[in-house]
Amino acid sequence: MKYLKDFGYMPIIQTINDVNNTFLSRREIICNFTGLGGKLKKLEAVDMITKEFKLSGKVVIPMRLQTHVGKPLITGTFYVYDDERLAKKHVNPVIFERLEKSKVKQAEVDSAATVVPEKLE
Repeated sequence: MKYLKDFGYMPIIQTINDVNNTFLSRREIICNFTGLGGKLKKLEAVDMITKEFKLSGKVVIPMRLQTHVGKPLITGTFYVYDDERLAKKHVNPVIFERLEKSKVKQAEVDSAATVVPEKLE
């Protein structure tokens, strides 16, 4: 996502559906990311949704990022919970494991990018 900002390009987020599901105590958001087909990662999408809808302090879970053939468009489905314990009861634990793996991988990439190589003498 950082490279898109470097070129002065900011993707457009268009809300398709935003529903409060009181039965399951969650908010369900479906939106389109224009111009990001094949470039958007789940953690980046979560950050964008959190900023767009001002959801800091809440648990945002990316359920699905669907690309469209021939279009630079991604449709994302996100569940927003107030309580992480409730989210872990409702959502498949495999999703949390995958998100945790991607967070670790992203942290490794970020730390590797900040390490400055030593000068050879």
